[in-house]
Amino acid sequence: MALPWHLYLMALLYILAGINHFRVPRIYMKMIPPSLPSPKSLNIISGVAEIILGILLCIPVASAFAAWGIIALLIAIFPANVYMYTNEKAALGLPKWVRLIRLPIQLVLIYWAFLYT
Repeated sequence: MALPWHLYLMALLYILAGINHFRVPRIYMKMIPPSLPSPKSLNIISGVAEIILGILLCIPVASAFAAWGIIALLIAIFPANVYMYTNEKAALGLPKWVRLIRLPIQLVLIYWAFLYT
């Protein structure tokens, strides 16, 4: 059975986001709350997870598993988005309203992934 094109779009977005963790790790490490250990390791783990889950989305027998993994990942990285919203040093130069919009977008992304579970 062929997968829908929007699943491939989701996969591409996660694969590219994962690759970006290695292209510009500094921006991702700035977003990690200081209460969490080893920002460098967490950045690598989340980048690898995004790449692997994106690839798995493209494999019909693994796509539901990957969608659940993406939901778990989005929940796990939510504290980084809250930290980015509340801390100017983690803001990456984005205005506060943009950082606020990022928070409910996480819910939209979770819903999008849930469609494929």
